[in-house]
Amino acid sequence: MALTRQTPLTQLPGVGPARGKRLGKLGLDTMGDLLNHLPVRYEDRRECFDLRDAPEGRPCCVSAMVAAPPQISRVRKGLELVKVKAVDHVGTLHLTFFNQAYLKDALRPGETYVFYGIVGRQGRIRTMTNPVFEREGSGRHTGLIMPVYPLTAGISNNLLAGLTRRAVDECLDGLKEFLPAQIRLEHALCQTQYARKHIHYPASYEELAVARRRLVFEELFVLTCGLSLLKERRSRGRGAVLRGMPEEFAKLLPFVLTDAQRRTMEELAVDLAGGRAMNRLIQGDVGSGKTVVAAFGAWAAAKNGCQCALMAPTELLAEQHAHTMNSMLSPAGIRVGLLTGSVKGVARKALLSALAAGELDVVVGTHALFSQDVVYHNLALVIADEQHRFGVAQRASLAAKGGGMWRQPSRGSCEGSETGPSIPDKVDNDGVFSPHVLVMSATPIPRTLALIIYGDLDVSILDQMPPGRTPVSTYVVGEDKRGRMYAFIHRQVEEGRQVYIVCPTVEETDPAAEDSAKAPDLKAVTSYAEQLRDRVFPDLRVGLVHGRMKPKEKEPVMTAFRSGELDVLVSTTVIEVGVDVPNASVMVVENAERFGLSQLHQLRGRVGRGTHRSYCVLVTSSRSESAKERLRVLCATNDGFQIAEEDLRLRGPGDFFGKRQHGLPQLKVADFAADVALLKEAQQTAVELISADPELENPAHVRLKDRVRELFKEHADLFN
Repeated sequence: MALTRQTPLTQLPGVGPARGKRLGKLGLDTMGDLLNHLPVRYEDRRECFDLRDAPEGRPCCVSAMVAAPPQISRVRKGLELVKVKAVDHVGTLHLTFFNQAYLKDALRPGETYVFYGIVGRQGRIRTMTNPVFEREGSGRHTGLIMPVYPLTAGISNNLLAGLTRRAVDECLDGLKEFLPAQIRLEHALCQTQYARKHIHYPASYEELAVARRRLVFEELFVLTCGLSLLKERRSRGRGAVLRGMPEEFAKLLPFVLTDAQRRTMEELAVDLAGGRAMNRLIQGDVGSGKTVVAAFGAWAAAKNGCQCALMAPTELLAEQHAHTMNSMLSPAGIRVGLLTGSVKGVARKALLSALAAGELDVVVGTHALFSQDVVYHNLALVIADEQHRFGVAQRASLAAKGGGMWRQPSRGSCEGSETGPSIPDKVDNDGVFSPHVLVMSATPIPRTLALIIYGDLDVSILDQMPPGRTPVSTYVVGEDKRGRMYAFIHRQVEEGRQVYIVCPTVEETDPAAEDSAKAPDLKAVTSYAEQLRDRVFPDLRVGLVHGRMKPKEKEPVMTAFRSGELDVLVSTTVIEVGVDVPNASVMVVENAERFGLSQLHQLRGRVGRGTHRSYCVLVTSSRSESAKERLRVLCATNDGFQIAEEDLRLRGPGDFFGKRQHGLPQLKVADFAADVALLKEAQQTAVELISADPELENPAHVRLKDRVRELFKEHADLFN
């Protein structure tokens, strides 16, 4: 049977419906999928040793003959051992296999096999446990650099390697090159067929390096091309002309703007008045004043008779934003409403009616803002806070609320040009009227990652802190200092201050705790809060809040803490962003080694928000010097961007990409910590190409455009 990249895997011998379903869990449905299912690592199985010379304690290949029939024994229920004696001309090897009874017949006396595993020793006896093996001379799984693939239950690496080998052997001929020849030449890149073949089965590590370099460049180049196209297409969207100057807005404020805030507002003012839909990110450290900049945008929208929606990731943060927005904007007569999942019944109906009638200028809420029954009168600006927690799709859903038909503004006017209004009764077929989009992030991200994560946005950075922010002193302490730490907390409370204590898990059985045997001292917020309340601080007022509590359960606790009715708040990372309690002066993080540096920096930002000297105490029971060294980075600096760079160096991009819904295609090859130079090279090349050919209409770029479409499936409509 002739195979192509479109051939379903279920048509291959040995891949029935059940196995095909398991492969499908890995995203493997066709032969072409196998070519793109890249190894996570490699095992060097090229050299085969005599038993006498085989190195101990590391994987290696040995060639030996089975000297006697395998012996099977049942140690206990659920555990069977198959023991095999193998020999070569200089020594003996004792092999043990667990729960593989079929090997009793598979390993035949007198036959010579190559075994790959770790050679150990029991006295004078050489041993190997659960090795990979095959008949000498077959060369399918030994005598080569073996790829090791991501797996799932019921799919072995040997099976996947065999299927991939067949895909490489039979389906590469139809694989067309899509990188322009000039780019390959300028950057010394191999062709796509060579790269796909040698990333799976390299004859040497030099070949592997050549193949990987091509695939890393290709991955980052295509991603940047797609983001550049998204940015270019979005910039064509018509946006309401919203005129307003930062100087006028600043008169509403009881404080003086920082230079960074003023500069960012001026950038927003240019975008909002330009007639094109804005797509801008404000990135700033904890406490740098992003909300004030967002308020300027909301003020400009309302001043021009249009509406603004501000979306926050949690109800707690939404409520706080609504309060802040109202305090800043109500003096200008701007009407602010709050819409979250907790707003129900008559209250929700009244709010939706006011919103649709244009009787609300600014609405703050959670993802409830883009529920199906929410209708805006003339939404002109969408603001998303902590946008990495929403993802591109959710942000786009809210932005879509402003598309299509537009009503006449109820007050003021949304101007479209110097001579008249820009809000037509009907959108022309050749253009889409879109709301401006402003996203904010208090998570500092290294520039190398920001270019990827926010490649479709214009970026403003708030790199100054407002006056009055108190620097936070940070300390790393071990379990031996716990008593002193509790005494310090007591003194702080006696002085009238409040304290956060953050734990990594909710309960001892929390999945995040992993194996309790591996983490016996992991602090769980529920039991730890009880311990603190009953035994450690019986004379203090201790509150508890965590993410599994319902909003109606959390809110009274947070309100009590904000109003000073609680001394100590024991919490999970639910208080990571947005909670503003100026009287809180101490942040204690238990099992701090289990958090990323950037997340710890976010937690630290919850204190130092008032006039009192503030402290962050990172408690760790880890004996790892590298873990302690990582935590000490926080003691050395309060610069979130410097911390993020160090987090990237130490942990890789998982803390930034991980489970967060950034909405970008997943990268399979590139390592942001190791491939920085190639990343910059690919990005610059992509930007230059899109600048020269914005539509990728050049015949030499047709296949590249198809590749971009394939990568950005979620945004395919933007590339048609």
